[in-house]
Amino acid sequence: MIDIHQSLPETVAVIADSTAAGTAATSLWRDRNFTTFWTGQAVSQLGAQLGQLAFPVLAVSVLQASEFEVGVLNAAGLAAFLIVGLPVGAWVDRWLKRRTMIIADLARMAAMAAVTLLWWGGILEIWHLYAISALVGTATVFFDVSYQSYVPVLVGSPHVTEANSKLESTAQIARIGGPAAGGALLTVVSAPVLFLGEAAGYLLSALFLARTRDSEERATPADRRPLGTEIKEGLAFVVRHPLISRIAACTAGMNFCGTLIFTLTPVLVLRDLGLGPQGVGLIMAAGAAGGLLGAVAATRLAARIGEGAVIPLCAVASSVFLVLVPAAAVVDQPAVSLVFLVISEFGFGVLVYNIMQLTMRQRVCPPRLLGRMNASIRFAVWGVMPLAALASGFLGEHIGLVPAISIGAGCSFLAALPVLLSPLRGMRRLPDQVLEA
Repeated sequence: MIDIHQSLPETVAVIADSTAAGTAATSLWRDRNFTTFWTGQAVSQLGAQLGQLAFPVLAVSVLQASEFEVGVLNAAGLAAFLIVGLPVGAWVDRWLKRRTMIIADLARMAAMAAVTLLWWGGILEIWHLYAISALVGTATVFFDVSYQSYVPVLVGSPHVTEANSKLESTAQIARIGGPAAGGALLTVVSAPVLFLGEAAGYLLSALFLARTRDSEERATPADRRPLGTEIKEGLAFVVRHPLISRIAACTAGMNFCGTLIFTLTPVLVLRDLGLGPQGVGLIMAAGAAGGLLGAVAATRLAARIGEGAVIPLCAVASSVFLVLVPAAAVVDQPAVSLVFLVISEFGFGVLVYNIMQLTMRQRVCPPRLLGRMNASIRFAVWGVMPLAALASGFLGEHIGLVPAISIGAGCSFLAALPVLLSPLRGMRRLPDQVLEA
């Protein structure tokens, strides 16, 4: 799936060429505020991976959730992007972004700890997970929009590319080790205990953010306009930009199709194939390893193929990898199914796609619109996901697991058309100058 699945912050990384990276790295390595921020996010990502593994295992293996209940659970976690995604962008542009991220982290910490407390009390039910997932999803909307808009504020425009590269590299390392560690821990502890690891990650993220210093100033109240007007301005920028609008359409379509597939993947892995939590952890770790490879290879691929041309190429490649998921569902040998799922998740085209389009968005968007632009994109590309999760659960129960997953894989090729049939296909270099709304 193209745009960071499962409440993960949206991937924002570009690996600079060796000369540029060597020059820029010196300043950021010596920037105490950036290294403090970077350390906090690295620890937070590791904790988040434990929780992401624990959620499907808890729902499917402990609470015996049905396909539809798994769909509702995923939808609850993503619904906030559809419900409050647009106003959050306008609010973030008005507020101090670091403070907003701290509050969001503390809210997520409390929610994750509540899962373990409810389990220890013997009263945990599936509806508790719905409510907690919705709360975490809402806090994540505020955090992610602030996060994407905060990096340019913290390091300045000349260092955005390198900062994103460092942040994403450690995030991918956490995504490799976190699921594998979580799968191993599940052999000795119960799934609800892993939620304490995620709670600890969010707490540490908040503490490191509190120690980070920046020069951001709150927007002047006199410059504010009605909320609806500010929301429309952000949406208009996305719709009118000739490249961002096509990328948003492609990403939204790919996320819808990917969610049809990945909502039911835990049911496939844990119940139908019987691969256990360790299988889920291995598959998630493979996805992170592919992401790390994508981060390393992105600049070289862009230089060889073209910064614009690599975007439609990676969109089509991602669809090809998705086909391996329904293929794994019909193979009789669990070991072969696991290999198919690992290869499917490993596909690194997703991260290369995100690397190129996200940094371009940060560069071409006026600073005053960053929050609203990012929120508008999130509304479009993540807002479809709760709808897809509900559709996935419904289809899984009524037409079967394999047909539902196959529909998602097949439709993903159609989702790639907006970028495949665009000027990106022949573009050697993406624009990097601010385009005023």
